[in-house]
Amino acid sequence: MTSLPAIITPTLLSSLRSHPNLPAHTWYCIAATTLSQLNRPDEIPKVYQFALQNAPPDREEKLRISRRIREALVKAAAVGGVPKTINALLELKKVTPDDLLDDPKDTISPTGRRSDVYDTPAGDILQRGQNFFEAIYGKITKRVMGQMDRSGTEDLGLVARLVYGYVLSNTSVLSPAETSFVMIAGLIPQDVNPQLKGHLRGALNGGATVDEVKAVRSVVMELCLASGMKMLDPQTPAGWGWRVEPADL
Repeated sequence: MTSLPAIITPTLLSSLRSHPNLPAHTWYCIAATTLSQLNRPDEIPKVYQFALQNAPPDREEKLRISRRIREALVKAAAVGGVPKTINALLELKKVTPDDLLDDPKDTISPTGRRSDVYDTPAGDILQRGQNFFEAIYGKITKRVMGQMDRSGTEDLGLVARLVYGYVLSNTSVLSPAETSFVMIAGLIPQDVNPQLKGHLRGALNGGATVDEVKAVRSVVMELCLASGMKMLDPQTPAGWGWRVEPADL
């Protein structure tokens, strides 16, 4: 992978960080998530190091950035798969200062997921996930979940409930809107418009503005195009790109 052409350049980093409509402290989460789904975890350290270099000098702010980018990559597993998240987090760890890592031996996770898993009744977590799902999908909640329950195996709906309960609905580090931004960043590179449409609207339901959501989409598209993705001819049997224009608001 080290022989691949670079995607991230100093100019691109500056452009992402200064995008006028991106909410504060989201650009690096969005960029890292997109790169993980483009299968370019080797480029994530550039994003992280640039974020640290441009952060206030105090450790707490650098720790906050570190935790936010890690949480974005963890949540991206919900739409992009655990293997890509593993590779992304391991690449990130290589360049993370020791004092900015969360060591389970001496640090309580900022997300509290360990408590979710071991100390909290499963029903409470699943209800939290259901509430989060309903907040994202609004009036089409029953239709969306019903499609999964009736997909030929009820297990698809059960997996969705687990993911929303234990992964996505935990908003200790990333807010509901920021979680939707991560979902958008994870979905655009995969050319999966039905799911992308839901999370574009979900970001609005989570409190984001139309301009903010459009800015997230724009940044993700910029990174995808920089990686070589393109619109595919309908007759092309396979390729690196999109069959249809990624959904927009």
